[in-house]
Amino acid sequence: MESVFGTGSMERALSGDEVRQICSATIEGLPLDGRRVLVLIPDYTRHAPIDLFFDILTDLLYRRVKSLDFLVATGTHAPMPLERIYDLVGITDVDHRNRFQKINFFNHEHANPKALTTLGKLPADEVAALTNGLFGQELNITINRKAVEYDHIIIVSPVVPHEAMGFAGGNKYFFPGIGGLDVIETFHWLAAVITNPVVNGVKDTPTRRVIDRAVEFLPTPRTCFAFAVNGRHEIACLFGGEPKAAWSKAADYSARLHITYKEKPYKRILGITPPIYDDIWVAGKAMYKLEPIAAEGAELIIYGPHIKEISFTHGEEIRRIGYHVRDYFTGQWDRFANEPKLVLAHSTNVKGIGKFSNGVEEPRINVTLATSIPEEVCKQVNLGYRDPRTINLDEWRRDTDDDLLVVEGAGQILHRLRN
Repeated sequence: MESVFGTGSMERALSGDEVRQICSATIEGLPLDGRRVLVLIPDYTRHAPIDLFFDILTDLLYRRVKSLDFLVATGTHAPMPLERIYDLVGITDVDHRNRFQKINFFNHEHANPKALTTLGKLPADEVAALTNGLFGQELNITINRKAVEYDHIIIVSPVVPHEAMGFAGGNKYFFPGIGGLDVIETFHWLAAVITNPVVNGVKDTPTRRVIDRAVEFLPTPRTCFAFAVNGRHEIACLFGGEPKAAWSKAADYSARLHITYKEKPYKRILGITPPIYDDIWVAGKAMYKLEPIAAEGAELIIYGPHIKEISFTHGEEIRRIGYHVRDYFTGQWDRFANEPKLVLAHSTNVKGIGKFSNGVEEPRINVTLATSIPEEVCKQVNLGYRDPRTINLDEWRRDTDDDLLVVEGAGQILHRLRN
């Protein structure tokens, strides 16, 4: 295994010079002269100083390599307009035309067959072994074809607890980041079957094992910069090197930075979502990170007046299927077997754990949207509704009720019960 360069601290943020030194030490020994390099970056829904990494990587590589292109690993998120990519990487259109002419920016196209290629097939018996017998079908490993058209891939990877992969980052930037839809659906539905509270914030998960194995089919050499940010969104740790090893070190820091423990469950939870979560497809993270501390029968409110859409990409399917507990789907599999597994996974993760028997669905907790999504839409998709104008945040924050928890920036920090 290649060396991993890096460091971290729970007490302070890394300086820009430290970040640059780690990046330089990681890159300097790589055979990149005259090569075509592809950089995978997250989209705007992640707290990450992508502008800092863009500045460092272009400084270290722009004149050294034949080409240096950036691919936004959107998974199934909506593509980013070029102007928004400019904001993400910290440049302007003028900068692109005058200083970085040979750089191209791309969005992943998960649903475009022409943008994808197949690396091979993961046999059913191996899938079964990796998933502890939960899944046992053959897996076609499809990926953005740019992954095989370049000489080297660099991943810029924030690491946080994740509802489907245990911890985001590392090889997740290949699958689902730039994977084909079949692969993405398989990973997410597998995690949903296991359930969010069991997967979220765990390093060794069946989904992570399948991802790491699938990436072995990719012939292109790859290097990862894996990092975790603190509560001020500053870099607390950074590790550069082989993706799995670098991710593992960053995930250990993330487990300390991004998981908080509570002594008791709460009957009411108000999760105030950050502005970067602009549809429920992403803002559902407020539920994923808070479900473990919700008491039986609790109300968990996803608050975000800026949110106007269920999903920019999957809204039609979600409106048709609605939000339901896992057993609602598995108990009526003939009805849902042909539905998009990615949507089913999102649905059950937002609705949470529950039961379904004799035609009756019993969610463990009640999830309410306090957004700009109309009440009739909330009812259509089987979620509760509150008018966000009726929620005075200052009053909620001052409320001393022991059964109430108000969480700022909900969706960032995983909450667990200490015992």
